[in-house]
Amino acid sequence: MEAERLIAAGRSALAESRGVPAVMAEAWQAQALARAVGGQLARCGPAELRTEARALSETCALGSAVLDHPMVPAGGVRASQLTEVAHVPQALADLVLLLGEAGIALVGVACGTEEEGLYWQCIEAIDAVDESVDRVHGMLRRLAEQEQEQEQEGEWGGEQEVNRGHDGPFGVIRGPAGFVAGQP
Repeated sequence: MEAERLIAAGRSALAESRGVPAVMAEAWQAQALARAVGGQLARCGPAELRTEARALSETCALGSAVLDHPMVPAGGVRASQLTEVAHVPQALADLVLLLGEAGIALVGVACGTEEEGLYWQCIEAIDAVDESVDRVHGMLRRLAEQEQEQEQEGEWGGEQEVNRGHDGPFGVIRGPAGFVAGQP
């Protein structure tokens, strides 16, 4: 399944989650999806994003490990359904929104609990979400800089900008997500 659809499903599920276990499970799902997108881009994405994408995947693996493995029904790990990233900039922008919403939900859980262990688990997960958001913002900046450089080269070379279509300048990134459920 395409990354943007999975991210939209994650945002919807997070918005509908009620109660601490559901919020924790959706925060875990968000980190798992960010890990899968990062892994996909690290293997098959634009060369200039691969280092940052690999770092995103590693950060999200740590963020997922911080959260106790939630009760996710068999086959319910959305990240395992990732098959492609059709439009890299849009998928990354959507991922920032999902991670930000997950972070806000975790803040709500942390503020509402009196259980010290759950509180610190949420704080560590919030830190991992923040680092993931920073990584995705870094990739978006890199894409914007590259696009600006390409536009300048086109202007200087007297060439017209080529319409790259819906897929953007990088095409569709396809391949296995590389996410294995239950692995940190």
